[in-house]
Amino acid sequence: MLCYGKRVIMDKNRMVISLFLLLGLFKACDALRCNCTMAQCEKTGYQCVTDGACMASTSIIEGQEQHVRICIPRDKLMPPGQPFFCLSAEGLLNTHCCYTDYCNSIDLKVPSVTVPPGGLMAGWGPVELAAVVAGPVFVLCVLVLLGLVLFQHHQRAYGHRQRLQVEDPSTEHLYLAKDKTLQDLIYDLSTSGSGSGLPLFVQRTVARTIVLQEIIGKGRFGEVWRGRWRGGDVAVKIFSSREERSWFREAEIYQTIMLRHENILGFIAADNKDNGTWTQLWLVSDYHEHGSLFDYLNRYSVTIEGMIKLALSAASGLAHLHMEILGTQGKPGIAHRDLKSKNILVKKNLTCAIADLGLAVRHESATDTIDIAPNQRVGTKRYMAPEVLDESINMRHFDSFKCADIYALGLVYWEIARRCNAGGIHEEYQLPYYDLVPSDPSIEEMRKVVCDQRLRPNIPNWWQSYEALRVMGKIMRECWYANGAARLTALRIKKTLSQLSVDEDVKI
Repeated sequence: MLCYGKRVIMDKNRMVISLFLLLGLFKACDALRCNCTMAQCEKTGYQCVTDGACMASTSIIEGQEQHVRICIPRDKLMPPGQPFFCLSAEGLLNTHCCYTDYCNSIDLKVPSVTVPPGGLMAGWGPVELAAVVAGPVFVLCVLVLLGLVLFQHHQRAYGHRQRLQVEDPSTEHLYLAKDKTLQDLIYDLSTSGSGSGLPLFVQRTVARTIVLQEIIGKGRFGEVWRGRWRGGDVAVKIFSSREERSWFREAEIYQTIMLRHENILGFIAADNKDNGTWTQLWLVSDYHEHGSLFDYLNRYSVTIEGMIKLALSAASGLAHLHMEILGTQGKPGIAHRDLKSKNILVKKNLTCAIADLGLAVRHESATDTIDIAPNQRVGTKRYMAPEVLDESINMRHFDSFKCADIYALGLVYWEIARRCNAGGIHEEYQLPYYDLVPSDPSIEEMRKVVCDQRLRPNIPNWWQSYEALRVMGKIMRECWYANGAARLTALRIKKTLSQLSVDEDVKI
């Protein structure tokens, strides 16, 4: 019986003999003479000649001692120093290799296996026992944790697609009767109870029956199209496939319970459309023909009444976004993180709707955790608050994100107020800090102006001549404090502007 790679071949003696024959162990050479117990050696007087080594082995096969003496060729003496064919196995095989003529005449005994009293582990020390126990447990824990991480990632990245497949389509007719228009659908969204939008299977059906009409905008995420659905216009934001995380995040935020509000862009549907060549990720929302506040202010000046309506509605939308609603059907507080005039839309009634929630964060008050998406995008540098620019913002404190939104809202108000036509005077449209930084400023350039030099957009003296502009200027200054905690809240701004609208007799 021989040990082959420390695996004991338990079979009859003829199997051992056959193995050596197959390996060519009896290739005659002119060097070393050895005893040989093989049947093939009978003609040579049970001797063999080799250029390698003589070997004697004793093994236990079926309870019987078996003795083998053979020649081993030099090319089979591998690896050098501890040849494979010369290894023994305790309790099963005793092998001896030697290198003089007939040196394998010796009789070997199979050594018995010594087992410590109490079993194999009785002789182990505490270190060995700890390693044996802790090793598998540690490996199992690592595998479980890895599995959980992969599972959560899978659920987060693809949960939306999976849910599309499991919604019960039997209730689809409740939402998509043939005579229902877009206005009916929006009414359903507003009165469905949860405030989180239509069921996902209905979203999919809507998205796949939209006819795209024309492209109305482009951004870093993809394109925005005007589409038609049952005689009504919708906006379709089409993300490229590499922006799947942004698409999923924005759809996820828009479907937050109780989020729907007249001054937040009305979400209708999200869907992924695969044509076999590439995947398009659609986000369908209300269509507003005036476009963004940035576009509107570039084209038109506004009256004092128009300025107040725009400013008050923007504050109302942001206040609702920031607000936490407690209860079983409650709403978490949400911070926008990329508020600017290009991400605010102007509705037909010339009020604002806050859009583009792809960078938003949610605050779960029950666990005091902030849900920040794993997204490499950052906000717009021109609108970044001082604490964001110098990286002093406390990312673990939700109010820090709300304060950064307020700073950006103050800049948006400056853009609106500049275009206010009071007494026949109004200024041309400009972006905040247009006179202090380049058209595409770096974070370092913005930090130098906003943090180091503590500069803010200019508020003209003539605004003091008009109460509405004076109030707007005061609000802006209180939104721009270097200390975020000292800034106004969105609710405080809303109340101030609501009182201003009463004083100015503005019809909202």
